[in-house]
Amino acid sequence: MFNLQIIPVSPFQQNCTVIWDNDKNAAIIDAGDDADRIIQFVESQNLNVQKLLITHAHLDHIMAVEAVRNHFNVDVFGSQLADKPLFERLPEMCQQFGLPAVEGFYPDHWLEEGDVVEVGALKYHIRHLPGHAPGHIGFFDFENKIAFSGDVLFQDSIGRTDLYMGNYDQLLETIRTKMFDLDDDFIIVPGHGPHTTIGREKQSNPFLKP
Repeated sequence: MFNLQIIPVSPFQQNCTVIWDNDKNAAIIDAGDDADRIIQFVESQNLNVQKLLITHAHLDHIMAVEAVRNHFNVDVFGSQLADKPLFERLPEMCQQFGLPAVEGFYPDHWLEEGDVVEVGALKYHIRHLPGHAPGHIGFFDFENKIAFSGDVLFQDSIGRTDLYMGNYDQLLETIRTKMFDLDDDFIIVPGHGPHTTIGREKQSNPFLKP
């Protein structure tokens, strides 16, 4: 069994997600902003944070990572190495969106296709999901049929491709080959908005009609 809590953060209402097993071993996925809120929730549940996970390095997914990392003294995992320029451009991206500057940083561990990240009893298989961001990855729990896949596939929509190093055709190929191969009842928790399922998006997503 697993547990999760979505905490919408930042002006972009990004889905920061806290996941934990039955022994309260936890990870925080995409600590995008509002570090105090994230920390307060974790401590209210007496969770043992083991790792911080990042799907990709756009500002709304990483602005609070350093503050949360320093508080819990844990390592940061992800995204994939192709996102390195985005981590470096974090102060510039904050300025572009009129937000307080956050210093650039790198994760402690880059992740690659096929890696497995363990959080207590939970196992997340890594898939490289480029198109929205070059080093974008997803965390796939095949036992519980749930994926935390950032800004790739949304309910009735897909991720933006007009940002730095975005690629529309690549994003569609990513979804068709690395997400639509999943069972229809596989749950997708996106970076923004409500969760969805693979079956629903195969049927109704207007960007992915045959």
